[in-house]
Amino acid sequence: MQTTFTPEQLKNPDIARSNEILRACVHCGFCTATCPTYQVLGDELDSPRGRIYLIKDMLENDRDPDAKTVKHIDRCLSCLACMTTCPSGVHYMHLVDHARDYIEKRYRRPFGDRALRWVLARILPYPMRFRIALLAAKIGRPFAPLIPDARLRAMLEMAPKTIPPVSRNDDPQTFAPQGRPQKRVALMTGCAQKALNTDINDATIRVLTRLGCEVVVAEGAGCCGALTHHMGKTSESHATAAKNIKAWCAEIDGRGLDAIVINTSGCGTTVKDYGHMFRNDPLAADAARVSAIARDVTEVLHELTAREANEEAVNPAKGDIAGTDALRRPEPTHVGMTVAYHAACSLQHGQQIKTYPKDLLRNAGFTVVEPADSHLCCGSAGTYNLMQPDISKQLKDRKVKTLMAKNPDVIAAGNIGCMMQIGSAAGVPVVHTVELLDWASGGPKPPALSQEKGINLQIPRLR
Repeated sequence: MQTTFTPEQLKNPDIARSNEILRACVHCGFCTATCPTYQVLGDELDSPRGRIYLIKDMLENDRDPDAKTVKHIDRCLSCLACMTTCPSGVHYMHLVDHARDYIEKRYRRPFGDRALRWVLARILPYPMRFRIALLAAKIGRPFAPLIPDARLRAMLEMAPKTIPPVSRNDDPQTFAPQGRPQKRVALMTGCAQKALNTDINDATIRVLTRLGCEVVVAEGAGCCGALTHHMGKTSESHATAAKNIKAWCAEIDGRGLDAIVINTSGCGTTVKDYGHMFRNDPLAADAARVSAIARDVTEVLHELTAREANEEAVNPAKGDIAGTDALRRPEPTHVGMTVAYHAACSLQHGQQIKTYPKDLLRNAGFTVVEPADSHLCCGSAGTYNLMQPDISKQLKDRKVKTLMAKNPDVIAAGNIGCMMQIGSAAGVPVVHTVELLDWASGGPKPPALSQEKGINLQIPRLR
């Protein structure tokens, strides 16, 4: 795509980066075939190609955003399916992030929009505030039909039936490995996840320590900054991210870290991009160090189990190097469960991790099935289901229908937002992939399964 930015404009590093991205686009339109909002709305401006044209016109002309441009950029999920599809390698994520930052600085939204975004930015990244908001939402839920604003109704309906108690495992501390030590890793405990579902971090710690990892919850680490980053609130997101960078670099420079383990894929995509986000910041070098060792939990588990299998093949006597035959395929006589695997967009598109979760589940003895159109978003997308509830609901209904068509016993996903979105409409339990892997390797049955009446399914037993 030809661009006409002036030399003066290109002195701005954000403009220079967007110019590179725009020039890579060849207008082919392959992205429209996998864009969820284009499939739902059928508007070219609600496709990646259409949004690219809008962004190009806005940036090149250095003009204040208009309502039309803002509407179509706001409707983007940032699911990044377009990046998986694009044959030209257009880095749409960096382009739309720049556009959102530009809009936030130069467009005055209607009061209701400003208020909603202000509230979300000051509640969701803070677990205790979020817990209080969830409790208030539970109290107000019966009155939801009386509220005219669909976004406020969506906020009330978001509250889970039960709010879990605070897990002390999320406090800064170190968990010792079982068996021979393999790695020293930091676990990102997150923000919203600590209020919505404490079972995920607990299961992650158990699995990692069982496989020989020393697990550190670093002092000072918290929200990754993704929620505010995708709202264009760059100064807020960078301030939050900077705390993580400093906390994890203190561990790297201390006793060292082999990986920063992240079990919420939306956070993982952002942390892996810290190097880009801080490229012009004094923290650039430290941010790059953090991004270089950021790993989704399934990446780490795949590496650990593959290493164990290789060592046992060479020397069978070392098969228990981590103190367990963890995540190994069970005896053929086992009657397993059918798991419908939902591929979170931030995992399959943002991080290009597609096979590890399914392989780990299969090797643990589960029967894994995938829904039709598994590349399409469920409509959660961070705060999208709260700010664009109508489009989000259409995508949720489509995703749940394709998942339930597989007649699963349980649905597994690697992102808390997807779990909440799908779980609000699915007819079976929805759990995190790591919860099933923990269960399969000797951990407790996932509470979401135990709470379901009539479900009494056997855990895959290890040899």
